[in-house]
Amino acid sequence: MAVTGFGEIAEKLRRSTVLVHAGGRGSGSGVIWSSDGSVITNAHVARAGQISLQLWDGREFSATVTSRDPSRDLALLRIAATNLPSVLVADSSQVRPGELAIAIGNPMGFVGALTTGVIHAVGPLRGLGSRSWVQADVRLAPGNSGGPLADARGRVIGINTMVAGTLALAVPSNSVQDFLSAGPSDAWLGVTVHPVKVPRPNSFAGGTHRFGLLLAEIEPDSPASLASLLPGDILLGTEQKAFTSPGDLSQALQGKGQRLLRLEFLRGDYSHVRRVTVQLGNQIGSRSSAAA
Repeated sequence: MAVTGFGEIAEKLRRSTVLVHAGGRGSGSGVIWSSDGSVITNAHVARAGQISLQLWDGREFSATVTSRDPSRDLALLRIAATNLPSVLVADSSQVRPGELAIAIGNPMGFVGALTTGVIHAVGPLRGLGSRSWVQADVRLAPGNSGGPLADARGRVIGINTMVAGTLALAVPSNSVQDFLSAGPSDAWLGVTVHPVKVPRPNSFAGGTHRFGLLLAEIEPDSPASLASLLPGDILLGTEQKAFTSPGDLSQALQGKGQRLLRLEFLRGDYSHVRRVTVQLGNQIGSRSSAAA
């Protein structure tokens, strides 16, 4: 299907997409949300202490993380620049399966790479909790995270975040608008987690396995690190509620200001549940395969 003016649409999207350098953690993508220097990317992309952005014209800027929301996997960055080529934003609730989708990003070092496909669905995906995703059959690779997913008119309908099977998952543009309206968030633990099934000890009822979140990475000086959590630990939940999806951890972290969170976890022994108190709210600053 031919799209009138597709080349111009693609070029405008490229100019509104930035390359995000996050210290030694590699590169990702971002979207110029407003011409005065506001850039949206994924929270898991903006985890480093020092972040720089490269624009389409080669200019580079140091960026400040002004807000992060790991539950939505979104972060707001600010750079000292004006008159930037910002994107047009569409209402993601109006997106329908079968529509053309365009993704721009910087995968594997290829700056401004473009891929197209069609929308598969908009809504929750089994196994990833209740949050909504714009699901498309566009091909993404490392480095696409944080870049725009747009419709045939070049309007952003989502922020590319991860791949599930053959589908690319993007945070809906309406969720981005909600994130921006909510203001700064300090819901940060500083971990990268992977969902796992944990064998239940014989003394437990209710099936042979329970859900857990394996800590794959822990950021230095993060709340998780200061609480002495270690890579390989498996989070089971809070003292009040067991985790059943990565989204449950994100919900447990929600809030503002300094506060304490009691977590239950396993370390090298499936029969012995340990507990730890984490101090939250000290800094803005993870992903499910996903982080929190």
